[in-house]
Amino acid sequence: MAVKPNLALIPSGVKASKVYSVLPSDGVGDFDFSRSGSATRINKDGLIETVASNVPRLNYPLIDGVVSGCPSLLLENSSTNLIQYSEAFDNGVWVKVNSSVVGGQLSPKGDLSAFKLVENSTTDIHYIVSNQMNIANTTPYSMSCIVKANGRNWVKMTSWSGHSVFYDLTNATTGTVSGGATGTIKALPNGFYRLTMNYTSAATVEKFFIYLADADNSTTYTGDGTSGLYIFAAQLEQGSYPTSYIPTSGATVTRSAETCNNSGDANTFNDSEGVLIAEISALADDSTYKFISVSNDTSSNRVSVFYGNASDVIRVQVVKDNVAQIDQSTSSYDITQYNKIALKYKQNDFALWINGIKVLTDNLGDTPIGLIKLNFDEGEGSNDFYGNTKQIQYFDTALTDTDLEELTSWQSFNEMAESQLYSIQ
Repeated sequence: MAVKPNLALIPSGVKASKVYSVLPSDGVGDFDFSRSGSATRINKDGLIETVASNVPRLNYPLIDGVVSGCPSLLLENSSTNLIQYSEAFDNGVWVKVNSSVVGGQLSPKGDLSAFKLVENSTTDIHYIVSNQMNIANTTPYSMSCIVKANGRNWVKMTSWSGHSVFYDLTNATTGTVSGGATGTIKALPNGFYRLTMNYTSAATVEKFFIYLADADNSTTYTGDGTSGLYIFAAQLEQGSYPTSYIPTSGATVTRSAETCNNSGDANTFNDSEGVLIAEISALADDSTYKFISVSNDTSSNRVSVFYGNASDVIRVQVVKDNVAQIDQSTSSYDITQYNKIALKYKQNDFALWINGIKVLTDNLGDTPIGLIKLNFDEGEGSNDFYGNTKQIQYFDTALTDTDLEELTSWQSFNEMAESQLYSIQ
């Protein structure tokens, strides 16, 4: 195709408070970024890395524990790790039962900050448990921990009120689940796995348990005095899904919410016609709104693609003078995987393309006025987009169906597989 975008973000260049766009080249398309405090990401070597306050995160995807493909821009909401010592398992807040810990072990950060949890030789249960923490009752929480087999290939993660998940480190699958919990296991480099457990609390206090196990649903056995697990990065946070790792060393730590806005100007965008394209994935399918918008710096005049208000839904809106000209949605999409979404707008000519397919059209409506910026929100600071972004493009003309099909299609099988985090055997 011969048409060139007015604005293109392909996450590759950042500095403190800035995310660079590839186009335009004069800096007008660069985004202002904000986050108070540090945060972690997966770097190009697949290791967990901490970046400083206001530094955007280029997060690299992992398939079977190996970095695969280009980075995405990671934007997250605020979250607090309630574990006081997320790495120092030798601290007294962690009680060892029929077990002990040995420090100085290789960690997913690439240093020697991990611990080895070792069972003793008694016939009993073998575990480590945190001190007591205050939580809200009947509220979603997420537990997570990073582990690696060291003679024991099964592990159980448990809340104090009985929610639990068994994990098989040999086959990277979950086993027996109790108390209405759900669990996931994700491979990291060097044989580590991040284990997560989501559940609804059943008390106002909590403890974090990590049990050694000799099989699925089996935590009582005769230990050999040497086997166990490598453990790292314990996290308990309020919310229905786990977020990136938040290190702590003596007190709870909150990672602040991130914003990424103010790209472009009045010369970048066309009120009369254009196309907004986003290749994005949500952190979770939790029915919260997650907007990307070209607007007049309000929600009253805007072109928006977004996730939210219902499960598996991709939705688009074009609003003029606070009146929705189009408001269309389509369901049955896994929004936690990447989707290539394009919204075309022109007087009485609107279309939505997803992953190479035209899924919706609308032939009645006006276009917005005063478009001056592109934001990761609804236009005025609400309903921020939280997730991963591989690209944003804006064209100041209504493209042809052929162009839109090409722009939203996977260019190769490998691109599709990497984008969806599929293993290629």
